[in-house]
Amino acid sequence: MTIISTFNAEDKPKKDNNKSNNTTLKSEQTILDQQFEPSLRPQTLEQYIGQPRLKELLKVCIGAAKKRGDLTSTGHFLLYGAPGLGKTSCAIIISRELGTEAKVFSAPALAQPKDIIGVLLSLNVGDVLFIDEIHRLNKVTEELLYSAMEDFVLDISVGKSQAARVTRLPINRFILVGATTRLGSLSSPLRDRFTHIYKMEFYSHDELIIIIKNTSKILKFEISDEAALEIARRSRGTPRIANRLTRLVRDYSQHENINITKKEDAISALELFKVDLHGLEESDKQLLRTIIESYSGGPVGIEAIAATLGEEKQTVEDCYEPYLLQAGFLTRTSRGRMVTDLAYKHLNIEKNKNTNDQLKLGLEN
Repeated sequence: MTIISTFNAEDKPKKDNNKSNNTTLKSEQTILDQQFEPSLRPQTLEQYIGQPRLKELLKVCIGAAKKRGDLTSTGHFLLYGAPGLGKTSCAIIISRELGTEAKVFSAPALAQPKDIIGVLLSLNVGDVLFIDEIHRLNKVTEELLYSAMEDFVLDISVGKSQAARVTRLPINRFILVGATTRLGSLSSPLRDRFTHIYKMEFYSHDELIIIIKNTSKILKFEISDEAALEIARRSRGTPRIANRLTRLVRDYSQHENINITKKEDAISALELFKVDLHGLEESDKQLLRTIIESYSGGPVGIEAIAATLGEEKQTVEDCYEPYLLQAGFLTRTSRGRMVTDLAYKHLNIEKNKNTNDQLKLGLEN
């Protein structure tokens, strides 16, 4: 069962070592949250870097709700986009700005109807319920959310057979923040119940440099602007990757007894960890080489790619493809995936005539 964190507007996250016999589902801290993430997450809207349109939307919605004295009048939020762009941080910030609590779960943790019922009944007025990968909710759990989101009631079936009846159980008014990497996988009834639907954008180098510099201060090591730019270039426009690479560079600098990490130090560290100038790692290059060597550069279906790599289809689509498509190393055609000339050049592989003919045919179709 995947269970993530609870954050309170006034208190910092604390680990609760007390075990309870109560079977009610509770959101708790992951090991990653305890060791690394909390200190790097922005705590307020002002600290949140990037996503300027989203920040403006939140300022208006939260400010207006406070003036009305109705915290839940902001409506529900659906955030979609690639992993690591700050969806969870956004939910936590909303709760902090409203002065309420955020309860954070991933969809697989809410597998049974009793799970979502227990969570909804535990919410106080104005609390933020964050559900990551919300498109993975099962049908029964999703349908329970319909009345909860609109009317703040739970429609629960009581009894069996002819004696069965539906009871409406009121719950406190709350704010649901859903996150997904696959907007199209959400059912229309669920998607239409969100007041705000926002696409999380990839970050610019300038925004990532600010994040990297802030992270270096938290991790207590000094880094030059040029070194921060090198990390930003290889971060795929994603803050989570930028933080991970910054941590790796910090480890390298401390191991080599470097006081101020400069550009050449960052390059040495990232090359040691096999992250190239475009942010590609060995797994990304392996995918591109597989399409080139096993399928003559494509077109090839996603199922065939996943089978050859020994990965799940969803892993390839969610983890590898988004950046390769964005960076121009991969294209999608009606016949399948194809590598581009840029990929051949980057991998130092010569493109044969047969591959050129297939590329033209795939693009024409």
